[in-house]
Amino acid sequence: MPHPIAHASQSLSLTGLRFDANLGILDHERTAPQPIQVDAELNLGPQPLLPRDDDISQVLDYRKVRRIIIEECTAEHVNLLETLIGKLAHRLMQLPGVIGVRVKIAKLEIFDDCEVAIRAQAGQW
Repeated sequence: MPHPIAHASQSLSLTGLRFDANLGILDHERTAPQPIQVDAELNLGPQPLLPRDDDISQVLDYRKVRRIIIEECTAEHVNLLETLIGKLAHRLMQLPGVIGVRVKIAKLEIFDDCEVAIRAQAGQW
């Protein structure tokens, strides 16, 4: 007998992903990569409560999402955090089944006393 609730709204999130990226307008930022942290949430909309098959081909593989985030943020030097987050949000919106993205990129070492971050939200939420 089928379960009475067949679908549920689903999102995939990666939190605290840290790596070095070539980002910024200051002289020292142009010559060496700096650590950033990326948080991303992807809205997948209504999904079956149980995948049709218990197989990775039935869902969005979070390994692919992680790889895309790192690739997009390390592909080339970008001057502005706003440019980088826009490029990343656009790329994540291209993934199959993704109807919305929320992304935060933080520069971890730009100031000694605080973290600097930009957040962007695109698509449906």
